[in-house]
Amino acid sequence: MTVAPTDSGFVAGAANVVQSVDWLAIAPPTLTAVVGLAVLVTDLFVPGHRKELLGWISVAGLVAAGLSLLPILDDERSTFCVVGRGDTLCSYTADEFTLVIQLLVLGGALLTALLSLSTLKDARAAGKEIPEGEFWFLLLSSAAGAALLPAARDLATLVVALEVASLPAFALVGLKRGDRRSSEGALKFFLSSVTATAVTLLGASFVYAATGTLHLAEIGAELGEVDGDLRTLARAGVVLTLVGFAFKVAAVPFHFWVPDTYVGAPLPVAAYLSVVGKAVGFTGLILVLVVAFQEYRDVWGPALAVLAALTMTAGNVAALRQRPTRAYSAVRLLAWSSVGQAGYLLVPIAAAGYADRPSEADSAVGSTVAYALMYAAVNLGAFAVAALVGRSHARNRVSDYRGLYARSPLSALTLAFFLLCLAGLPPGIIGLFAKVTVFSAAVDAGLGWLAVVMAANVVIALYYYLQWTALLFRAPEGEPERYRVPAPLTVAVALAAVLGVALSGAPQLVLRFTTSGLF
Repeated sequence: MTVAPTDSGFVAGAANVVQSVDWLAIAPPTLTAVVGLAVLVTDLFVPGHRKELLGWISVAGLVAAGLSLLPILDDERSTFCVVGRGDTLCSYTADEFTLVIQLLVLGGALLTALLSLSTLKDARAAGKEIPEGEFWFLLLSSAAGAALLPAARDLATLVVALEVASLPAFALVGLKRGDRRSSEGALKFFLSSVTATAVTLLGASFVYAATGTLHLAEIGAELGEVDGDLRTLARAGVVLTLVGFAFKVAAVPFHFWVPDTYVGAPLPVAAYLSVVGKAVGFTGLILVLVVAFQEYRDVWGPALAVLAALTMTAGNVAALRQRPTRAYSAVRLLAWSSVGQAGYLLVPIAAAGYADRPSEADSAVGSTVAYALMYAAVNLGAFAVAALVGRSHARNRVSDYRGLYARSPLSALTLAFFLLCLAGLPPGIIGLFAKVTVFSAAVDAGLGWLAVVMAANVVIALYYYLQWTALLFRAPEGEPERYRVPAPLTVAVALAAVLGVALSGAPQLVLRFTTSGLF
């Protein structure tokens, strides 16, 4: 068939729109989303006493999504591509950075699902039933968005993935019907996240207006050629986008929603937000700053350094001030600790803004990824033990952990290990090495003052982590009672502990990212 010359432009345009899809590359988020829809439909036909089946379907779906990463481990794949100004630009890229973050997200979601099986069963037994079909659908939907985000290579896909990950999380926090704390936490989380989204979209629109493109790589090339009034618009877009993501990662002063949201949410959801929610925010921050906004590193580099110092200090000081006898003080301490840890995670990204060569920026990003992997494993483990103690102590105070070793020796030992990892003390070797890599990234970038602030914060954190650890081995008040640990909760704690021990024994498994190029 011969195409008329007048139709050639139409055909070329159609070729950019109608294209083949690399289903293997997009399998992890797609599988997760499909299983979420399947669970929602299955919920209509499953009787109330068999709702636990939905949880096991969700766990199987997350395992399958994780296994779908294996065929593409050694192969960089891209899809949804168009021909740009001289280069092929893709909206979805499965490279090493993408696969590592997807592994973190899906692994975190899997551990959250295992924790949730016990939490939902206990709520059902107590007559405070949480709608299970909706719970699993929302969790899987959020995980699908979180798995999509690290592969996004244009602003539109990135913002959509960010919202797909965030919107279901609002509902997850507020699923405890009739609980005032749950409603309050969901409202604060919703308002802060909606504000962040609005600011991010405004910033993205400014960048698009200045560069005429949404693809991150092309934005990086075009920003250097922007001049005149458009340069001011581009700088404003960079700053607004940075502010929007600062909300997402709970950086000071946009952190106010964290403690009340964690306390109000079901404990597995709080664990999910502390790990997967943060991974989403930091991944988006890395992509827009290091890939797209490298030209304006003189703007965002110093700003992130200040944010990192403020965030780690505010989080650790607030955690230090938690009273052990206050209701929900254990969850609040973990919440403020997560704010402090967010400050540490910001340090290498700030250091990337001071890098003279792309390899130095890659190394700094690798430090953030290594620290995030360590933090995900041990923080989820700490929340898993908190969920165990919370089964018999509804107020979940730090003082409730006194004498845990006498009641459940393995639980006490694993929690002590997780806390020591977060503190960066042996035998939590991976925590120590991860902190050293972050510290080194600051020093190598010439941010000596930030390294000093970090060192001071590590000392502050040592106090409350060690205080909690010591409490585990003190003599219990009264006769110690043994804990019954449900099988899913046991598996979750064991998986986190095995991962933490493995990383402490072979820290090179994650520390290699500090020397290998992720982009």
